[in-house]
Amino acid sequence: MIPPELQSIIDDTKKKMDETIIYYKKELSHVRAGKAKPALLDGVKVDYYGSQTPLNQLANVSAPEARLLTVQPFDQSAMEDIEKAIMSAGLGLNPSNDGNIIRIPLPILSEERRKELVSRVKEIAEDTRISIRNTRRDANDEIKKRVEQQSLPEDSKYEAEDAIQELTDQHTERVDDLLEKKKKEIMTV
Repeated sequence: MIPPELQSIIDDTKKKMDETIIYYKKELSHVRAGKAKPALLDGVKVDYYGSQTPLNQLANVSAPEARLLTVQPFDQSAMEDIEKAIMSAGLGLNPSNDGNIIRIPLPILSEERRKELVSRVKEIAEDTRISIRNTRRDANDEIKKRVEQQSLPEDSKYEAEDAIQELTDQHTERVDDLLEKKKKEIMTV
């Protein structure tokens, strides 16, 4: 039986690891695979009246076709700024506008570009695993400190550390599963 003092550490650790997975999913959504997805432009910030504003707050982004994104600005005067922001976002996209709407055709990814994207996704996965392991280390340190400070039984320390390791394993496995799905999505022509 894990004492409540240590259970709170486990609960906090689970919450932090869950947040890491949510962040990882968000990062993966920014990596372009074969199909057009509005989430691809989520990281784009537009210089709008002197402040960096997320694109999705300035325009409606949609994917009417598998290889096309459209951006419909709420304020037509921001069209050029939006277009510049998309071009300079490092996504390799060439937007064009007709005065009302910005169209962004997604080119077919070359084999070389697909491999680059897979490498990038692997880097993001490894960073996420490191973050999860750092969370585990911090939790284990906190458990040791509480056991010493509050004179808790040594067995409870081991039980709590085992629970933390189980959480770590579960979250690392989720990272690996998401990585495999994304790699498959990228490599599918």
